[in-house]
Amino acid sequence: MKKFLDENFLLHNKTAQKLYHDYAGPMPIIDYHCHLSPREIAEDRIFENISQAWLNGDHYKWRAMRINGTDEKFITGNATDEEKFLKWAETVPYTLRNPLYHWTHLELQRYFGVPDILSRKSAKKIYASCSEKLNSPGFSVRNLLKKMKVEMVCTTDDPTDSLEHHQQLEQEKFEIPILPAFRPDAAINVDDPGMFNHYLSKLEKVSNIAISSFNNYISALKKRHDYFALNGCSVSDHGLEEIYAEEHTDAEVKNIFIKIRSGKKLEPLEIKKFKSAMLITFAEWDHEKNWVQQFHLGALRNNNSRMLQKLGPDTGWDSVGDFVQGRQLAKFLDTLDKENKLAKTILYNLNPADNELMATMIGNFCDGSVAGKIQWGAAWWFLDQKEGMTKQINALSNMGLLSRFIGMLTDSRSFLSYPRHEYFRRILCNIFGEEMENGEMPDDMDWTGQLIQDICFNNAKMYFNWQHTF
Repeated sequence: MKKFLDENFLLHNKTAQKLYHDYAGPMPIIDYHCHLSPREIAEDRIFENISQAWLNGDHYKWRAMRINGTDEKFITGNATDEEKFLKWAETVPYTLRNPLYHWTHLELQRYFGVPDILSRKSAKKIYASCSEKLNSPGFSVRNLLKKMKVEMVCTTDDPTDSLEHHQQLEQEKFEIPILPAFRPDAAINVDDPGMFNHYLSKLEKVSNIAISSFNNYISALKKRHDYFALNGCSVSDHGLEEIYAEEHTDAEVKNIFIKIRSGKKLEPLEIKKFKSAMLITFAEWDHEKNWVQQFHLGALRNNNSRMLQKLGPDTGWDSVGDFVQGRQLAKFLDTLDKENKLAKTILYNLNPADNELMATMIGNFCDGSVAGKIQWGAAWWFLDQKEGMTKQINALSNMGLLSRFIGMLTDSRSFLSYPRHEYFRRILCNIFGEEMENGEMPDDMDWTGQLIQDICFNNAKMYFNWQHTF
């Protein structure tokens, strides 16, 4: 029986082991989409204990704890940090076969050198030793990034964000570029008139433009888009249930804006038309600036209205949605492509039923101008696990070019989540290794190793035009 989490974890043959240890493992990391706090990087935060670094904001762990019967007091409530950690430790043995089990122990090993299995029995010892390390300068957030060989981080930022922390890091010449990404979800969320108008008040303030008309609104957003570009941004991102591509006229959209600006609730078709107009506008701006645009599609968010009211969004009450994606997505991409305004695009799906749809959709709009212009992004959120990654890799291999894939990202709020890149790389190398040993691929270690390194790092570096940034 193999030892749990040894050096050949997930690598089931000699070829896979060589591919990982000689080619994939040594490669640095580009984290082109995450939710890390720029403020904490700028301040070079030192965590007081492992709960602050590991449990705060991690709704993956929160969900598991709730399913295991943990009272909310020990999740988002007023229990002490140590009490929360002990409750997480009690949950961990019950997460066997959930990716959290692997991630938890990879993170304990890679960051803290802790080989022990986390449980209630080992919890106090692990809490003390890890907290002691985290509460030292060598484990500040900047040093945690360096420890994992991170060479680039792209955060996720609202158009109203000041970007002051990105500016500080740039002025300090921090050796790991921390770049912003433009995510205007709140700027097009017209489902709730009150929330939308509250957001426009913030947009007015930061843009110094009074928003009384649709043209004012567009001017304010364009000013922020330009501001982001001046601060090193070259990536946008959208988190949507589905792409919107409803036919609309300029006059219709202007009237819809007047209606919601006056506080009136929109009809469902009006909402779709407005969102469609805005997505096209953002995409055209991205193309003008040679940005990369990302679309995260398919999450059914905030299902528990009681807990949404109590804790707010992004606290663990979302699920896979069953939205119909294909036709509108094709229409949206085609609208941009026929006007030669389609930027590099990354598509992510949350419903695994859409895997083959995404794998084939990206090939419809690659025009030969750049390798892999339209990308199907790494297995996302609920699919970010061994089976989900394997299915994504296999579908992309069968219907596209895995060799041009830009690889893994963390999509995380935690500075301790970078072993997820290792997890992905081991799975990738095992797939290639098995097929090489089965005679399904040539025994060409040099070429295969190069492709592995491209998927792990080089492709992303070239795709985002960041090769001269670091």
